[in-house]
Amino acid sequence: MSTEALAGLDEERVDHRFKGLPPDADGLTVGELAAQRRNLFTGGFTTPVLALSAERLEHNLRLMETYTERHGLAFAPHGKTSMAPRLFQRQLDHGAWGITLALPHQVRVAREFGVRRIFLANEVVDPAALRWFAAELAADPSFRLVCYVDSVRGVELMDAALRGAARPLDVVVELAAGEGARTGARTEADCAAVADAVAAAPTLRLAGVAGYEGEVPEADPDRVRAYLRRLVELAAGFDRAGRFQGLEEIVVSAGGSAWFDAVADVFAGIPSLSSPVLKLLRSGAYVSHDDGRYRQVTPFNRVPGEGALESAFRLWAQVVSRPSAGQAFANAGKRDAAYDLDLPVAQVVRRDGVERPATGVTVTGLSDQHTWLETAPDADVRVGDWIGLGLSHPCTSFDKWSLIPVAEADGTVVEYVRTFF
Repeated sequence: MSTEALAGLDEERVDHRFKGLPPDADGLTVGELAAQRRNLFTGGFTTPVLALSAERLEHNLRLMETYTERHGLAFAPHGKTSMAPRLFQRQLDHGAWGITLALPHQVRVAREFGVRRIFLANEVVDPAALRWFAAELAADPSFRLVCYVDSVRGVELMDAALRGAARPLDVVVELAAGEGARTGARTEADCAAVADAVAAAPTLRLAGVAGYEGEVPEADPDRVRAYLRRLVELAAGFDRAGRFQGLEEIVVSAGGSAWFDAVADVFAGIPSLSSPVLKLLRSGAYVSHDDGRYRQVTPFNRVPGEGALESAFRLWAQVVSRPSAGQAFANAGKRDAAYDLDLPVAQVVRRDGVERPATGVTVTGLSDQHTWLETAPDADVRVGDWIGLGLSHPCTSFDKWSLIPVAEADGTVVEYVRTFF
């Protein structure tokens, strides 16, 4: 990545655009504020404020680096989770092959910060975006972009937009996870037709196959593994047919955040092909993990001997109303907290520098700017208390905050993560 572009993030001025940051920091650069090492609880931060745990973030990065190495997987974590170049850099520093993205705009962000390998897990048929891809590939011989294709029509549109490109665009055929699933060619015959169309398109090069097992209908271990075996056999069949002739490596890619153990198991059995196989895992939510959906579905629940991810997010809000013994309200709402999968969870209450479990406090709803709290008779909650909330769904959490403090266990803020959504 570009050290100059990353350094430029420290030169951005702190101002009204960034919620939760200390008002008296206005005018400082992000780097200057980080150098002050303010405390999240006593350094002037205002609620609501989302924070990342420095220790847990590092733990998660190390754990997935170790896991992918142990299982012989290349790793392109999905960057749409955070859209944070600083985190992209840390993922790459921890051994990632590259970064997965979903949209042309996300590719533009990654390229602005010098990401050299991008796996685009979507078919792109926008001519303007495709022409920009071609220009990037022409300008930088070290840049590698791999993109999905899942239809003959899509291939035709891509080829038309890329005519005259200096380098062909590498593409992988996406195999759908089943009828009624999301994208992807539905059958092996459909995949072959797409591959034939790629072979006839001078602007494209078939680089492998890919899919997303998280879309398997009524997913369970047997169904997920059956789909992944289909994906592996698709690659092997394409290879027997000579479709990968001349490639330095053949890409076989899958892997969200719920079934990467199945991906590791099935990909371990990929047979020898005509070229080395890049077994590319794309899980992204691990970087922060969460206290909801991903805590429930992480494969580490099934393979506890491999380690455990830790939730690195906590949203701090303040109790601003206690209208009755059974109810309280905090000043964070839908604009601040992810709520598309699960409501936040009340974890701790902080008062006068003392933190304790949020016993008897339950989040029952969110308004735009309020958290609805149900309080049991034994709940010790007062107006003015800070309440720490655990969140579900990292992707939605990141995209509500454009500058996120990273705090050590004692509250010392050591850096700030800039997001680009």
